[in-house]
Amino acid sequence: MITQVDRLGGDIAAPDVLDLAEQVARVDGVEALSEQSVLELRTPVRPVRHFLALDGDGGLVGYAQLDHGQGAAQAGAELAVVPAARRRGVGRALLDAVRGAAPGVSVWAHGNLPGAQALAKAAGMSVVRELLQMSAPLGPVDATVPRHPGVVVETFVAGRDEQDWVTLNARAFAEHPEQGRMTVADLRAREAEDWFDPTLLWLVRPAADPDGPPVASMWVKVVPGERSGEIYALGVDPGAQGQGLGGMLTRRALAELHRRGLSRATLYVEGDNAAALRTYQREGFHCVAIDVQYR
Repeated sequence: MITQVDRLGGDIAAPDVLDLAEQVARVDGVEALSEQSVLELRTPVRPVRHFLALDGDGGLVGYAQLDHGQGAAQAGAELAVVPAARRRGVGRALLDAVRGAAPGVSVWAHGNLPGAQALAKAAGMSVVRELLQMSAPLGPVDATVPRHPGVVVETFVAGRDEQDWVTLNARAFAEHPEQGRMTVADLRAREAEDWFDPTLLWLVRPAADPDGPPVASMWVKVVPGERSGEIYALGVDPGAQGQGLGGMLTRRALAELHRRGLSRATLYVEGDNAAALRTYQREGFHCVAIDVQYR
């Protein structure tokens, strides 16, 4: 049975869904839900719809989350089914319910595992987007902090810089269906996470106008206890592109991760973003996994 709700609670609450996601991740070896979907469970910000697949005893065996999108952003969804309930039509029932609620929806498949491929093929869906996960070892690096003439780099100040960062991010990712939609509320939800560290979020402002709006930023995510760090968001204002700011900030991030004793850096990048791919490949990154979106 598939149940649709706008808000979780009662018999099935957010912790139940998070537990399901952990079960799936342990078996599949990849995260069942994206960070944004997990945040919508922990700290709801956007109006999303939850689809619950229940067994005969009312237990949760599958879950899907639908974001209807806004503006240029198309509706997107992702789903997960506990391993013990697979090959019983649960995934297809969730997919049909999501597509019924939002015709033309795009659905993420993390890791694009064989089960997801088979489900998409049976439903007549094809790949419309690829998100590459890249990785690079953190070997010895130049201890000199990378700099760039004409700009100043400062660390983010919570309570002061949120709107500046959101405005820059929207300009840098104007064509990106998820990143470009980030709001101050989205940013503050991340600030509440245990991994958030303002000293790993840098804003770049013109030296001629150090109090003016930032022209680039680099955000690094380090989850406590992990040995790798993620280049979480690198954004450059369109008017400042082509000046080497992205490369400078990437080298700064790698140097800081190495200084903190981490062994590896990771990042996600759109498969068709040739400029970003060149920047990261020059710094030693290579593709280790691919998430895909089906429609």
